[in-house]
Amino acid sequence: MAQRRVLVCCATGIATSVQVSHRLKELLKARGMSIEVAECKVIELPARVSAFRPHAVVSTTQVDPKLIPVRVFPGLPFLTGLGIEAATDEIAAHLKSLSVEGA
Repeated sequence: MAQRRVLVCCATGIATSVQVSHRLKELLKARGMSIEVAECKVIELPARVSAFRPHAVVSTTQVDPKLIPVRVFPGLPFLTGLGIEAATDEIAAHLKSLSVEGA
């Protein structure tokens, strides 16, 4: 399977998005998936989506899905641990369902 790209965003793009991206990468690796991850501030999201071209976005803050052409998943489970397995399974299923060019 080709490597998928996930963009993780939070309000400031500093600590929370980094914490979520590490946790997500670890959980998907345990499911046999390798992902490339980048972090950003929510205000940078449209520009970063255009440049990074992620297959999914995980956000710890509110994102208007009409602003970007990529599926957005909630990042809160990766901070609290509540619902983390279901959230990871949902993201993994989404990423596996995509056909990625260059695969």
